[in-house]
Amino acid sequence: MFTLYYKPTCPFCQRVLQMSENLGVELELKDISEDESAADELVEKGGKRQVPFLVDSQTGESMYESSDIIDYMRENKPKVSTEAAAAKPRVHVSNAVCESCEG
Repeated sequence: MFTLYYKPTCPFCQRVLQMSENLGVELELKDISEDESAADELVEKGGKRQVPFLVDSQTGESMYESSDIIDYMRENKPKVSTEAAAAKPRVHVSNAVCESCEG
């Protein structure tokens, strides 16, 4: 399970949130601007009050920096079954044909 400490007004947090949606990665969200206990947790776990901050509870990994977080989500996102993947709509850019759905 991934936990993201964030602020809704932070553009780097918004980038991570958008990519998590694009990748289909579920996040437990902790808004440090609304929840002081979440802000205290963030400082305890990461050492500073900077967002975004991701914690992977399964591996114990934690990190700042939106680019690192996005790379980590890409590499460690939960595997989707082929049935679930087939049910998702395919999106093609311009007139390109993707090999996975052949058109």
